[in-house]
Amino acid sequence: MVLRGRTALITGASRGLGLEIARLYAGQRAKLVLVARGEAALRAAAAELSGATEVLALAADVGEQAEHIAGAALDRFGRIDVLVNNASEIGPSPMPSLETYPWDALLRVFRTNVVAPLHLIQLVLPQMKARGEGVIINVTSDAGVQAYPGWGGYGASKAALEHLSRTLAAELEGSGVRVYAVDPGDMNTQMHRDAEPGVDLSHLPGPEIAAPAFVRVAEEETAPFARLEAQKLLAIVT
Repeated sequence: MVLRGRTALITGASRGLGLEIARLYAGQRAKLVLVARGEAALRAAAAELSGATEVLALAADVGEQAEHIAGAALDRFGRIDVLVNNASEIGPSPMPSLETYPWDALLRVFRTNVVAPLHLIQLVLPQMKARGEGVIINVTSDAGVQAYPGWGGYGASKAALEHLSRTLAAELEGSGVRVYAVDPGDMNTQMHRDAEPGVDLSHLPGPEIAAPAFVRVAEEETAPFARLEAQKLLAIVT
């Protein structure tokens, strides 16, 4: 799949990794649907990228407005070729142990990190399957694989997202739709700073380091499904 002329829907697109992915996709002349909760930052991102490509900016909560998001995107462009489920909820800050984790906060984390991505996938899949092609990229984390104290709520949601991705790929085998779970690695982002307030993260790379992997995954087929670590992928192909 060549991104030029394709349409990509990116959630959590107003800052951090989502914005860096959007910048690279715009550079490839992909049409963009940018989704984020913060309207001011989203408008700024759309204004920046609209000089390079056609942009639809939707200020919306993926956990509450998936049908509105997919409907508006398909009404505008008629198709979604690449879906990047990047929006994530970190949960309470600082992050509590599972022993004291508020159950209602955990519900919000799972709604944003697991339920909302699946809902968006369900809404865009019919038109992908009808064309026999499409790419779904779910942003995951090594916290979904490794047990880090304090990261249990977020990590459990990412573990669920990864298994959802594997199962979906098995169910879509032969359809032409590819599914990936991409771990960008530790990054110096606002979400990470919220997760560990007061911790110096200046030694970590910015999200622009991992973002090129999301171009590679969309454009270069590796398998119907893979769990990919962005920085390792880029080390292999560059």
